Amino acid sequence: MSEDVVDNPGKSRFEILVDGEVVGFADYLLLPTKVVFTHTEVLPSHSGQGLAGRLIGHALDLTRDTGLKVVPRCGYVASYIERHPDYQDLLDPSVTR
Repeated sequence: MSEDVVDNPGKSRFEILVDGEVVGFADYLLLPTKVVFTHTEVLPSHSGQGLAGRLIGHALDLTRDTGLKVVPRCGYVASYIERHPDYQDLLDPSVTR
């Protein structure tokens, strides 16, 4: 089973693919200085496999590479960052913890 996370700017989302099939995504809104994550979803047929966590971890790594800050409007992204302190430096200063 191969797994890949890609940015799909045409749909404004990061996608996780398993064997070439999109099985989950993290929607975002791209602003000049930040990325607002609005929704994360994994297909029910693929839930419970840790895919959402791998998707968000990779999406945050890619965001870090751009130098943009993160606004987690999606509850999953917010809790992921809370559980993984190494991503807290990505939080936009407007985000209250």
